[in-house]
Amino acid sequence: MNGADTAWIIVATALVLFMTLPGLALFYGGLVRSRNVLSVFMQCYAIACLMSVLWLALGYSIAFGPADSGIWGGLGKAFLAGVTAESLSGTLPEVLFFAFQMTFAIITPALIVGAYVERVGFGFVMLFSGLWMLFCYAPVVHWIWGGGMMADGGIFGATGVRDFAGGVVVHETAGLAALVLAVMLGARRDKTKPPHNPGYVMIGAAMLWVGWFGFNGGSQLAADGGAAMALTVTHISAATASLSWALWEKIKYGKASLVGIVTGTIAGLASITPASGFVGPLEALAIGGVAGILCQEAVNLIKFRLKIDDTLDVFAVHGVGGIFGTLMIAVFGQGAWAAQLGGLAVVGVFTVVMTVLVARLAGLVTPMRVDPEAEVTGLDLTAHGERAYEFTS
Repeated sequence: MNGADTAWIIVATALVLFMTLPGLALFYGGLVRSRNVLSVFMQCYAIACLMSVLWLALGYSIAFGPADSGIWGGLGKAFLAGVTAESLSGTLPEVLFFAFQMTFAIITPALIVGAYVERVGFGFVMLFSGLWMLFCYAPVVHWIWGGGMMADGGIFGATGVRDFAGGVVVHETAGLAALVLAVMLGARRDKTKPPHNPGYVMIGAAMLWVGWFGFNGGSQLAADGGAAMALTVTHISAATASLSWALWEKIKYGKASLVGIVTGTIAGLASITPASGFVGPLEALAIGGVAGILCQEAVNLIKFRLKIDDTLDVFAVHGVGGIFGTLMIAVFGQGAWAAQLGGLAVVGVFTVVMTVLVARLAGLVTPMRVDPEAEVTGLDLTAHGERAYEFTS
């Protein structure tokens, strides 16, 4: 065990949990109507709790268990069987590696929340998220990070799929699942209201930005120069994408908005995530500069041209950003084109199919969408019996 590595990953684990609670909750909560803000907080909070238990029970073993089939890790480490305080994963206590990866298993299904807010049943959220994490997310983790079929020496050759911190594993899977669910649910009855609290959105985005240092820097799994570089390029990409999004918005619409610039931040963070362990500051400038414009145009394509109500633009920002960053690894010569494209294709097809199956299964048990009256009244009151404000809209 290395004490410095262990100390850093303890901090990184806290930072990644901070991304979901309260970062993502505030970011998403501010973007919805005031009558639905508590439902978003509840969904993020409850997902964090449920994923923690399921990761302990089965998820960690499926992702990082000892089975060598290349498809899944088996159940040999269910409930952390055989893992003690003295067990090591590299230079880290294995129980810390478990906890660090648990925070990724929390935020990935929580990202999907943005696609279905304001119209989804809470029971469906919980059942779908749990099943999706176990049967879609955890196997993909094993394929790429757990020594499975897409790792070095696997189906894509010696180099394998390069994904430092989750462009494929986190952002592509969550983004595609969000898009699928948005199509399956259909649009909200009323899409005209603007975000009810842009201040919440900015505060949440700032928390996500800070937490992302643990997300990307922690993925080095060591306190060394690689972690420092990952942290630095993460910040540069986020800052550059924020500026390019705001500039593009100003050119197109005459004004640069607060919600726009912080959405650009998230686009830059998602885009640098897979590449953060392989590129330097100049490459991060390029990735961030393109991401702010690319993801903004993806928002317009999904929302206005294709008319898919991915409510908070999960696919356009996270999905497109993660896919773009994954390809940029090959552009900058840090990965093989065949592996990067092949990994994106295989994971993409698997995610779409598994999301449809899991959603259909969950829908047999509990309604996917709330009734029209509940949607008009708001989910805060109808689903949770609470109200965030005295007056709501």
